[in-house]
Amino acid sequence: MLIRTFIPAHITAFFVPRFNEDPLKAGSLGAGINLDKGTNVFVSIEDGTERHIHVAFNGKPVKRSAARISYGVAEEITPGDFTGEVEIWQYFDFPNGHGFGNSAGGALGTALALAYAFKNRTLLQASQTAHRYEVVNGGGLGDVIAQLHGGIEMRIKAGAPGIGVVDNIFFEDYKVLTVPLGRLSTREILRGGMIKKIRTEGEKALRELLKAPTPENMMYLARKFAESTGLLEGELLEIARELDRALRLPSSMVMLGKSLFALLRQDEVKKVKEVLENLSIEGYTVCEIYSNRPEVGRWIG
Repeated sequence: MLIRTFIPAHITAFFVPRFNEDPLKAGSLGAGINLDKGTNVFVSIEDGTERHIHVAFNGKPVKRSAARISYGVAEEITPGDFTGEVEIWQYFDFPNGHGFGNSAGGALGTALALAYAFKNRTLLQASQTAHRYEVVNGGGLGDVIAQLHGGIEMRIKAGAPGIGVVDNIFFEDYKVLTVPLGRLSTREILRGGMIKKIRTEGEKALRELLKAPTPENMMYLARKFAESTGLLEGELLEIARELDRALRLPSSMVMLGKSLFALLRQDEVKKVKEVLENLSIEGYTVCEIYSNRPEVGRWIG
């Protein structure tokens, strides 16, 4: 049996971490965007005489120490009495560690595929399992619930799917520019002195967005958050300012990754590409906004 899931990449525009001893109540407030590129997970299940679970990233097998979250999800959802081979192949459209929700995409995709195959969890229960492993292992706080809802989302109550509350912002005709430039450690930032600034500025941004829930307002607030916290600085800020010359709305930083993003109209695409080419920046993409739920089902090929 071969199951395939697609989980949209998720960009966080701004956020407020909410920690809790119960991982299902932990999460984040904030806003973000789901993309039509992301994580494809293929799960192959074959009966056998011994139980084996294997995970691979972009075609390369990975050890448990490098994929604790996905292995943990797989071990929990695969029935204890199952004997056979469970192979989990995760393919990412964006590089790992750059702020596009790959960890959550792999966890949620694995959870949904295995729950679909074994019929032992609902979509919500499987999603909560993915969220719990994300939180406990420091993968992220709000990506799973955001990816489950799609679109341009606002997380207005923290927690796992079924506990947290997400609303969506209406939009028309926007595309999303993504510019992955490097890695940032979510765990390092959330443990450092930056956390107080993030809370203060994130709460302020969410209050303002709720007063005027538009994509345009979100981008202005995202940029203000990124600069006020000091997360957007140096070379990354200089590149953002260059991008702004070709855009109606300000660009901003992906939370949390050394990456930039922007909302743009079709007539801005050419100008933005020219700016990036003049800066000798490669690896950027222009995506559509993904407004559906994650996909899961048998894979025919």
